[in-house]
Amino acid sequence: MKKSTLSTERREAREYQTPSSGVFFRVKKVLYEKKSPYQKIEVVENEFYGRVLFLDGLVQTTERDEFFYHEMLVHPALACLPRPDKVLIIGGGDGGALREALKHPLKKAWLVEIDQEVIRACQKYFPWLNEAMSDPRAELAIADGFDFIQQTTERFSAIIVDSSDPVGPSTVLHERDFYLKLKKILAPGGVIVAQAGSQWLHLEEHSKKAKFLKKMFKVCRFYSAPVPTYPAGTWCYTFLSDKIDPLKIKKLRIPAGLKYFNREVFLASFALPNFMKQALREK
Repeated sequence: MKKSTLSTERREAREYQTPSSGVFFRVKKVLYEKKSPYQKIEVVENEFYGRVLFLDGLVQTTERDEFFYHEMLVHPALACLPRPDKVLIIGGGDGGALREALKHPLKKAWLVEIDQEVIRACQKYFPWLNEAMSDPRAELAIADGFDFIQQTTERFSAIIVDSSDPVGPSTVLHERDFYLKLKKILAPGGVIVAQAGSQWLHLEEHSKKAKFLKKMFKVCRFYSAPVPTYPAGTWCYTFLSDKIDPLKIKKLRIPAGLKYFNREVFLASFALPNFMKQALREK
């Protein structure tokens, strides 16, 4: 997967999503720029998309289109669970996944983010993080996600992996050993969901993951949804469980007031195009 770069020359921010194409944002103002021990963090303001967060030159979230990604990362799993209890979110320092998870009747939600500087930047420029953290059910842990899951004594009804692409500190969150450890802390009947990359550009990565995930879980399904500013505009997620098959769920518990997710979207998101079925070796 190609690592992109961000350039603010001539008041433009660009992410190269392939060697010869990508997305650009005309920069109204550079709001934040800092190199943390883990990555370069930048927040710029664009007239159409509002505030845009980049990590190492890769678009992570924008004010205007973040709801596509966060709703589709969180609600397909939590809507399937009859009684979601404890939820673990690994990554997602911008707070969007935590905000969506707290729309469900949880007892507690943990947000585990390795980079304190990401939290600080998002607290200042993406106000939904502070709003989510003010909920008494929310708990923030500044920690390596891999270390956290090895040390915790909790069991979670849902685990949401909101990682960056498999470069830098997030590489370990895309490997087989990580998912084996996740399974050990998953409560019986629980669900794991994880962002998986571009439907079109990352077929090789999907194929590699499918091979080991299908051996680990009785239910392993990929689903997809649009995210306008992500590579190729359609993003993939994995749904993993030993008990819950999303295609056999008769009743979904969907919070009110969502912008994108509904029952029809849920069902449609699991329909895969032929090129992806071939990559996953599905009929």
